[in-house]
Amino acid sequence: MDNSKTGNYRWVVCALLFFATTINYVDRQILGYLKPTLEVEFNWTETDYANIVMVFAACYAFGYIIFGNFIDKIGSKLGYVVSIVIWSIAAIAHAFVKSTFGFGAARAVLGLGEAGNFPAAVKAVAEWFPKKERALATGIFNSGTSIGAVVAPILVPWLLGTYGWQEAFIITGALGFGWLIFWWIFYEIPSRQKRLSAQEYAFIHSDNEVVESETAKPIKWAALLKIKQTWVFIIGKFLTDPIWWFFLFWLPSYFSTTFALDLKKPSIHLVVIYTATTFGSIGGGYLSSFLIKKGWAPFQARKTSLLIAAIVVLPIILAKYATDIWTAVAIISVAAAAHQAWSSNIFTVVSDLFPKRAVSSVVGMGGFVGSMGSTLFPLLVGSLLDYYKAAGNIGAGYNILFIICGCTYLVAWLCIHLLTRTLTPVEDQLLD
Repeated sequence: MDNSKTGNYRWVVCALLFFATTINYVDRQILGYLKPTLEVEFNWTETDYANIVMVFAACYAFGYIIFGNFIDKIGSKLGYVVSIVIWSIAAIAHAFVKSTFGFGAARAVLGLGEAGNFPAAVKAVAEWFPKKERALATGIFNSGTSIGAVVAPILVPWLLGTYGWQEAFIITGALGFGWLIFWWIFYEIPSRQKRLSAQEYAFIHSDNEVVESETAKPIKWAALLKIKQTWVFIIGKFLTDPIWWFFLFWLPSYFSTTFALDLKKPSIHLVVIYTATTFGSIGGGYLSSFLIKKGWAPFQARKTSLLIAAIVVLPIILAKYATDIWTAVAIISVAAAAHQAWSSNIFTVVSDLFPKRAVSSVVGMGGFVGSMGSTLFPLLVGSLLDYYKAAGNIGAGYNILFIICGCTYLVAWLCIHLLTRTLTPVEDQLLD
């Protein structure tokens, strides 16, 4: 079928997912840019900051458990609404706290709410796109994580300098409520969407996957945990999610302490890094979609793309040799872009291997485990940086962390390879 003649409403859906993910990451990323101000306001140490990141990560992890199954039960449309209302209220609440404890509580609720974004978005992609387009669609909406990180170093310092840190939280937190209006008007599952042509509906279902009943029951996690395919996603997320969180929450501080970057001003250096991740996200999705169009099996294409991404991350180990800020920016940009290429494909693996009624649950399980890894990693980061800061050489702490970042993806890919030498999509009837 010539998909150029089918209509393009599915890309409107993709755009909605992209903007939601962008807002999600603006609300998340704001903390890193306000860190120097909040350290003074609340008298934080590096370990205090790490504990706050850890609280967010832990609640984000449990939010995945809640939303993964919840969204499979009530659907992607309403599930997204619940998620973004919770996280937007929590984001605004940061402005009104008076203590470190209160700040941690606001971060906890933010983590719970933000966890609904990816289970809902990946499920929506599975509902709206055939397999040959899913990685590209995932790459586009996942690039919102990068765009959110690009917007933050421009928007947040400006809000901080113009209004103050409280107003920065209020204004960015309010963005989600604006998005809700468009989501409620323009989103519906394909079988209910009146704006969708019959030709595009047929194209969306051209993989001959089972068109599931709207009342289909979600699959129990106990059944999913017995399946090797579930562990492909869980392991991939557990090992690599902590690296991305390190990029989000500590790169601003790294450039501030190592190269004296002023975080009270818009930072072109961080904009360059997070812009590169946008190209990585879309490029990684495009690569595996391109290979599928060339005749590769979907999972073979995803797995090859994951290997390429893992290899491209390796040069971040060389960041310790950077003697000027732009060399460090170049090295880290490549690695961060490769992470996003990895992320686009690891999410799409779920919709390749599982029936649609299980997608949010599997994403929730993997997201939970990945976030638990992200909960533990800040303990290492905070204690390591405090140790080397006390020794007057905080750069040595970052160098150790960059070595960990460089090696992790190849370890993750090797684990996935050992699990998937003989792997096929899960048959729907085997999960009941």
